[in-house]
Amino acid sequence: MPMQVLINLFIGVLWMFLQDDWSILSFASGYLFGILVLFILRRFLDSKFYLFTMHAVVQLFFLFIYELFTSSIMVIREIIKPQIDIKPGIISFATSLESDLEVTLLALLLTLTPGSVVMEITPDKKLFYIHAMDIPELSDAVIRSKEKFEEAIKKVTRP
Repeated sequence: MPMQVLINLFIGVLWMFLQDDWSILSFASGYLFGILVLFILRRFLDSKFYLFTMHAVVQLFFLFIYELFTSSIMVIREIIKPQIDIKPGIISFATSLESDLEVTLLALLLTLTPGSVVMEITPDKKLFYIHAMDIPELSDAVIRSKEKFEEAIKKVTRP
């Protein structure tokens, strides 16, 4: 993917040289032409077309923002109650992610969502231990978030 971005930037700069116009508009049109060229030649490239990966990254970002807001609302709802009735605890679940990058990204995304903290990951990277603020309510939300995050991370990191 980084090579595709560099090739596309090179095509954009080459387009500016050939047009003999040093403007952002000329570079942008050359960059768009480079995207078209790379899209046509994508089956000859060794990795997935980089705009598909960028689209998956943007989807993962918006999924995280959505999960952040929904879990924040759940935590605020628990805190605002006159009588705090939470049952904190530790849950464990298995993951289907394989690489260090994927496991680390999932752990960070789960930790950044309010109400849950990844405490430990087993050495074989297959089991997560998570502390949840309220086991009956938030554990279901954490598991749903984990499944959504896993699918989005796979779209970003795997071909």
